[in-house]
Parts: sequence; structure tokens; C-alpha cells
Amino acid sequence: MSTRQIVLDTETTGLEPALGHRIIEVGCVELINRRHTRAHYHQYIDPEREVEAGALEVHGISNEFLTGKPLFAAVVEEFIEFVDGAELIIHNAPFDIGFIDHELRLLGHKVKSITDICTVVDTLAVARQKHPGQRNSLDALCKRYGVDNSGRELHGALLDSEILADVYLLMTGGQTTLQLATEAKSSEQQTDAEKLAGDLSKRSVSLPIIQADADEQRAHDELIAHIHQSSDGQCVWHKLDSVK
Repeated sequence: MSTRQIVLDTETTGLEPALGHRIIEVGCVELINRRHTRAHYHQYIDPEREVEAGALEVHGISNEFLTGKPLFAAVVEEFIEFVDGAELIIHNAPFDIGFIDHELRLLGHKVKSITDICTVVDTLAVARQKHPGQRNSLDALCKRYGVDNSGRELHGALLDSEILADVYLLMTGGQTTLQLATEAKSSEQQTDAEKLAGDLSKRSVSLPIIQADADEQRAHDELIAHIHQSSDGQCVWHKLDSVK
């Protein structure tokens, strides 16, 4: 059975829906079985109120630009249809979910909360668990995982969703190809061993294969058994040896 995930981001007029702030942009990209499908949903929205100066500095979306854009009421069904039944991948999910649910409440929509039709993964919570005590903003994660965000001078919902999709796949160990993992590392980030391996792969070199002798194999088995016992059965080498 295929797994459908929607990486989602919003931009808003301010920080608090309780103070009357509204959504002005929604951007979503689709992943099926952790692979980009290139299907996406993107919409600018007239919030029927002014964009705060602080929010404008973050995303650069002006009141003038939003004039004439559709109201949320006009696009809500298309949005609901796109995300319905998917697992939403959101960075700092409570913020975006709070604004989406606020818009649904204002409309008196039959969907009371987006979590009624979708499950949610908060990548900020995932990052904090994997990297405690470190900066876990989207920009910081891009730097940590080698994701190119050079086009991100200002926040934008669709661009941020595309960037977050790449960060999420790398952060959760789901590179779709080995090439993606390789490209994610700059030459400055590569270790000497990785650079040497890359150099050797380009040469026509025949390297000898030296098999372990009986004493070396016995010492290896004893070490693996010790690690397996001390780690409560979590030794990966032991599991690999057991399936050879």
C-alpha cells in the first residue's frame, strides 16, 4: 500500500490567529512512498485584513500584491481535496495547523480541524529529538543536511515546502537514491576517506581482497558477541552476520 505525504507550509499576516491574523499563502508538495511526485498545491489568499510589518519583513508578501486574490472560502474545497487522507509534514506544525483550523472555524466548515482528515508529523519536534540543544530552524537544518536553500532570501510557502521535503527525507534516513545523498554533501563536507574513495573509483585500480584468517574471524566473533550482549541485542553487526 502506498504512503502519501504532503509537505505543507503557510504564510500569514501575523503570528496569532487569536488576534485575527489570517493565512495569505499555502504551499504543498506531494510525496508518494517517500519520493517526489512533482504534484503540488499553491495558492495566494486575500486575508481581508492588513499584513503586519513584522510579517512583511519575513515573507515580503504585501497588501497590494494580495489585492484581488481569492478568499480562503473560494479555495478551501480544492485545498481539502488535495490534502485529504495524507500525512502532513510540517515544520513547527502547531503554528500552521492553528491557522488552518482558524480559517475552517471562520467558515463553519464541516471539517472542524485538519487533523480530522490528516495525520501530522512535526519536523521541528523530530529535529529537536535528533539534535537536542542545537538550532533546528529550517535554515539550520538545510546547512546540517546539505540542502541548497540559496534561493530562500525570503520565506515562501511553496519554496519552503520543497526545501522541507528534501530536509525531511534526509533527516529521517529516506534518501530516494544514493546519488541524492552524495550530491547533498559539498566537497568541504566530505571526509578525507570519502574523497579518497571518490578518487579511487575514477581510476582503473585492481585492489587485492584479503580474507580474515581463522584467528581473526574468531576474534571478530567474540567482539561481536560482547557488543551484542552489552547492547541488549541491538548490535547491527550481529544481525548482519546472522543472515549471511
